[in-house]
Amino acid sequence: MTTGSQWELPPELCCRPMAFVALTGLDVVYNAVHRAIWDAFCANRRADRVPISFKVLPGDHEYPKCRTKRTSYEWYIPKGILKTGWMNKHLNLVPALVVLFYELDWDDPQWKEKQSECATKVEIVRTSLQGRNTKVAVVLIQKKTPLPPGEDLVASERAASLCNACDLSGKSLFVLPHTDHLVGYIIRLENAFYEHSQTYYYTEIRRVKSHKEFLNKTTHQLLFVRHQFKIAFFSELKQDTQNALKYYRTAYSLVHELRAHETNMLEIKTMAGFINYKICRLCFQHNTPLDAIAQFRKHIDLCKKKIGSAELAFEHSAWMSKQFQSFGELFDEAIKLGLTAIQTQNPGFYYQQAACYSQERKLMAQQLCQAGAIYPNPDPLDTPTGGLDFYGQRSWRLGHQSIDPPDSDKEKTGILALQCQEKDVPHSELIIALLSNAVAQFKKYKCPRMKSHLMVQMGEEYYHARDYTKALKLLDYVMCDYRTERWWGLLSAILTTALRCAYLMASVKDYIIYSMELLGRASTLKEEQKTRIEKNLLKVLMNELPDAEPECDPSSAGAARSLWNDRMALAGSNDFTIEVQDYVPFIQCKARFLSPSFHVDQPIQLKVFLKADCPHTVTFNKLAISLSNQEYNQWCVVESSGLENLCLLPGKTTCYNFSFVAKTEDVGKKIEMTGVEMMLGSDSGRCVFLSWRGAGGDAASTHEALQASRSSRRWGRCLEERQDLDWDCLSIQHSTMIISRVPKISVQLSHHPPALGNEMYCVRLTVQSQEEGVARDVKLTAGLKPGQDANLSQTTHVTLDGSQVCDDTAPALLPDQSIGDLSPGEQLERCVYVRCVSTGPRVLLFHVAYSIDTTVEGRQISCKCHKDETVTIETLVPFEVSVKFVSTKFEPLDRVAVDVPFLLMTDVLSSSPWPLLLASSSLQLMTMTSNTPQSGSQLQEVVLQTGECASECFCLRCPPLTTGSTTIATGQYVITWRRQSSSPDGPLIQTTVTLPHVILEPVPLYIHADLPSFGRVRESLPVRYHIENRTALVQEVEMAVEPSDAFMFSGLKQVRLRILPGSEQQMLYNYYPLMAGYQTLPQLNISLPRCPTTNTHTLRRFLPQRIFVKPQGRQVDENSIAAA
Repeated sequence: MTTGSQWELPPELCCRPMAFVALTGLDVVYNAVHRAIWDAFCANRRADRVPISFKVLPGDHEYPKCRTKRTSYEWYIPKGILKTGWMNKHLNLVPALVVLFYELDWDDPQWKEKQSECATKVEIVRTSLQGRNTKVAVVLIQKKTPLPPGEDLVASERAASLCNACDLSGKSLFVLPHTDHLVGYIIRLENAFYEHSQTYYYTEIRRVKSHKEFLNKTTHQLLFVRHQFKIAFFSELKQDTQNALKYYRTAYSLVHELRAHETNMLEIKTMAGFINYKICRLCFQHNTPLDAIAQFRKHIDLCKKKIGSAELAFEHSAWMSKQFQSFGELFDEAIKLGLTAIQTQNPGFYYQQAACYSQERKLMAQQLCQAGAIYPNPDPLDTPTGGLDFYGQRSWRLGHQSIDPPDSDKEKTGILALQCQEKDVPHSELIIALLSNAVAQFKKYKCPRMKSHLMVQMGEEYYHARDYTKALKLLDYVMCDYRTERWWGLLSAILTTALRCAYLMASVKDYIIYSMELLGRASTLKEEQKTRIEKNLLKVLMNELPDAEPECDPSSAGAARSLWNDRMALAGSNDFTIEVQDYVPFIQCKARFLSPSFHVDQPIQLKVFLKADCPHTVTFNKLAISLSNQEYNQWCVVESSGLENLCLLPGKTTCYNFSFVAKTEDVGKKIEMTGVEMMLGSDSGRCVFLSWRGAGGDAASTHEALQASRSSRRWGRCLEERQDLDWDCLSIQHSTMIISRVPKISVQLSHHPPALGNEMYCVRLTVQSQEEGVARDVKLTAGLKPGQDANLSQTTHVTLDGSQVCDDTAPALLPDQSIGDLSPGEQLERCVYVRCVSTGPRVLLFHVAYSIDTTVEGRQISCKCHKDETVTIETLVPFEVSVKFVSTKFEPLDRVAVDVPFLLMTDVLSSSPWPLLLASSSLQLMTMTSNTPQSGSQLQEVVLQTGECASECFCLRCPPLTTGSTTIATGQYVITWRRQSSSPDGPLIQTTVTLPHVILEPVPLYIHADLPSFGRVRESLPVRYHIENRTALVQEVEMAVEPSDAFMFSGLKQVRLRILPGSEQQMLYNYYPLMAGYQTLPQLNISLPRCPTTNTHTLRRFLPQRIFVKPQGRQVDENSIAAA
């Protein structure tokens, strides 16, 4: 047994104990039926099947011999607690049940011969198990499905006969039909086998318990522990885990009651560890994790001081490490089965503690194991059997239980052999594996700082194992977190280890990076250490061999020097670029543009501030700034010359100024610093380019800037208070905007708001030059300012031509309208006309652009300047038009009779704040016709003030329609107008109002009357009625005149007429007024028998209802009239 495997728990202890059942009589290789039976037993075992371990054995298999049972323990002295093969014997060698499979049908013709053969095989099995309580059972493999019990008399008779021949009880004989339902029969067999095995283990437990009365506590203390362990183990095989846990707890208490001394300390700890493992495993299995944790803590408290031999103290650390590792594995296994862990209690802590004890083991091994010791010969660790009889004993004193060792020379030789073996143990590999498990757990439970801490330890172990590549990889990963969280002391310690790794690997770039960071402000090293690192860094830059780092292994340092010599010989790999943004280097950099924006006619100025944090002056050869427009990079470079070197004094801030002239095509663009680069070293040695992304800064500068802003310090104020630059007050300005030159022109707008809908609204633009030179190529962009509602661009039209109204094709924005050149002091005017179709506010933009030549730092450039003016105008409706249809009696109409005159009345109400001149109006009819001759507009040259209304009346007639439509369009009402204050020569605006549709009503009979405009009392008043048939049928008309108190009349009071289609009849009546004033005419009752839907009211609505009657005047003779 090697020292490494000595501490591993035996597999029979870690597995789940299951009842062992041996199957004999099965030929699983050549017999297909037997193979199918075996597969049904062992393949695809689900969790719901009974826990049994099956094994196929030959019928004559030799089982372990049973020793003669002891009748007395009076003179018996135990040699150890637990034999190394006992658990394996009962798990895999001694079965609880042996099952003999035999092919035999109840109706077999050779029944007697086969019965005898079966009995012989059973006797062979019993003989090989002589002295054991193992049960024997027989399974008959049959081809036919058996009948239900009691129905097959032959089967019952032969079963009894077979049981007698084999000396079996009826419960030990089974039948297995080989049919389609084989798996079901197998499961039933398993359950029966399980019951038999339960009986066996119960018997074994009772047998062990029976020994207790023969024991005494003076000489048989070891047996008390052994028997309790065996009872617990048999209980586990019996699947009685509650009783197993009870007996394991008892065994654990008894093992700590044993008298401990150096010779048996290892055995006591070994058994205590085994029993503790079983207790913790069962607690997790019973879902009582707190009990498991409490037991483990108790176990550690009891055992941590039982070190044993001082010369083998590393064994105690190894044993303690294994205890923590085993518990961590149990904890992790329970979590995978559903247990919930938390941040403060998870397997990672136990793996971590196991790693700590492994590290302690490593240190003790280095102290106790002699470097030049020779392994003793003969080997004291060899045993006659090749292994130990009892767990935890020494191979050179097997079975020895007294306090003093039997042979002191053998003791020394054995200890020396163990120390020599310990030297060969790969301690670092063990530690790394445990730390790796712990890191995985802490990562799972989101404990980042614990994870980082353990990764540092892993890196250090890789360093001790001389795997420098992996060490650097881990340490570099962790350093990012420590830089972010500003753990400078921890970072310095890790950097020191990383620097040693880089030196031993001869990794030039890594060596330079870690050296620069250890020289920086984040390093907590002492001044002399920084000085040593700085000297080594200078040697590397000069392509010389650096001095070895302290605490390096001498042999490794020698190999490293040869690697560095090889690096020095390589000529093509001496240029290194280091992105220092993610580190905290010994040179700090901050760059800023002096302003967030510069005019194109101003030089762009920027500054670069550098500060060295190392103990001595730093010289460099080049400083360059990279900009987003690479054409400017040539102006932002400074290099050392033969006369003057570039250098940085320790702790002092140095400023470098740069300036350049922007190109005119970059107006409106942003210029950004993409990087700052400094070159250390020279072409003759090594060139190291320190590169900062953006405008400088490093991993610590963000937090420092935040601290500076919190202390309310500003860069400008710091400069006033101090002559030296305060580094914390410096801010970074990584970009600037190039804006156009400040224009020296004045732009004035003159207009009279608000604007009226559809009018040509005039905005007068006055531009005056204040430039010293000629403003060339002056262009005007005028119209709707972009970025407003999309509907406004469809309803706004701009033009420079005010002589006519622009149409809808005119743009909303007139771009780049050339207006010539402007001499110094010259002024010009332009009128911009805006037509707004919709109402509401809108913003108008007037953009005047021009070019002018100017000089910047001796360079002639052509600048483009522009000035913008905006104005918001509100657009109103100039007037509102209302339309109504009335009859000739001025009664409102909701329907219009065909071919009957009616009136269209329009009202124009001014809502303009300005007086409006209505030039004319017109009616554009579609289907209707005018009933009166067309004359001039009734509104011509009418001026409307705010709130005034102008009305107009038209007499119309709707001719008969050929289509069957009952609704027709009337037409449009067009008004031509302008502001009264506008120029008479200006264009007139036409506003078109769409007239509403009318509903037509056909009239079968149209009646109208001719009568004077007034009557006189007692004078005849002739009234003629015209009756017109407008249908295609002959109409019979019945007419009757109703009497009236105000009139007498002459004519037919009641008449019946017949009117041909399209013909007209006239009826004449003489009315004789009796009273003056407005009098109601006698009503005419009309009915059409052939048109029952037409009533009298519908027909007489076209007739006049009243007439004015003048009073009777006195007679005037002609002479008096002539005299007058």
